[in-house]
Amino acid sequence: MTDVLGLTLDKINRKLEKLEDQGKTAMILADKETVLGVIAVADTVKATSREAVAKLQKLGVEVYMITGDNVRTARAIAAQVGISNILAEVLPEDKASEVKKLQASGKKVAMVGDGINDAPALAQANLGIAMGSGTDVAMETGGIVIMKDDLNDVVTALQLSRETMSKIKQNMFFALFYNIIGIPVAARIFVSFGLILKPELAGLAMALSSISVVSNSLLLKLFKPNKRNYISMIAPLVMVLIFTGIFFAFARFSSDMGN
Repeated sequence: MTDVLGLTLDKINRKLEKLEDQGKTAMILADKETVLGVIAVADTVKATSREAVAKLQKLGVEVYMITGDNVRTARAIAAQVGISNILAEVLPEDKASEVKKLQASGKKVAMVGDGINDAPALAQANLGIAMGSGTDVAMETGGIVIMKDDLNDVVTALQLSRETMSKIKQNMFFALFYNIIGIPVAARIFVSFGLILKPELAGLAMALSSISVVSNSLLLKLFKPNKRNYISMIAPLVMVLIFTGIFFAFARFSSDMGN
C-alpha cells in the first residue's frame, strides 16, 4: 500500500494494532486513491491447546511457535496458549531453515504441522508429527500421525515413547543381568559353594529370562496418558527377585542331582 500506491496508513494504524493485538491478521483494502477499510481474520485457538502446551513444558519440552503471521499477532496467539518462544513472519519456504537453526544450536526438534507448507520442516526435524486432519503430504512426511486433531495426543505420544524407551533399557538390563549370573554358574566358577548348573537346566533358565523380557514389555499395555504405570514401574524389581530365585533354585537342584 505504501510502496506501490503511495498511500498513507496513519489513519488506520491504531485500528491495525488493536486488531493484531487481539490475535487477528489484518488485511488492508484500498483502491488507487485511498484506503477503503480493513478486513481481519483469525484462527480459532482450540480449548485444549493451552493445556497441551503446559503438559509439554512440564515434561521438560521447550515449546516454540512458528508462523507466517506478523509479530504482534503471533505474540497475541502465543500469549493465549502460554508460549514464550515465537518465530513470526516466517515464509513457508523458510520454516525448514528455522528448524535447522534450532538444530544447529544443539536442540533436538520435533515439528508439529498439518499443511503442505509444513512438509519440508517436518522432514527436516528430528521428529515430524503430522496432524491427522492435515494434508496427505504432511502425513506422508511425518514420523508420527496424530489421528485426532488434538495437541494433547502429542503429549501422549511423547509419554508413550519415553515409557517404551524405559522398557527397552530395562530389557537390556535383564539380558545383561542373566548372563552375568548364569555364565559363571554354568562355567562352575561357584562349584566350591555347591552351585552348578546342568546344560538342560541352563537352557531352561535362559528361556525363563526371555519370558521375563516379554512379560515386562507386555506391561506397556497398561499405559494410560498422564497417569503413572505403577505396576510397570515395580515389575522389573519383582521380576529380578523372582527369576534370580528360580535361577539359584535350578543351580541347587543341579547340585543335588550331581550328589
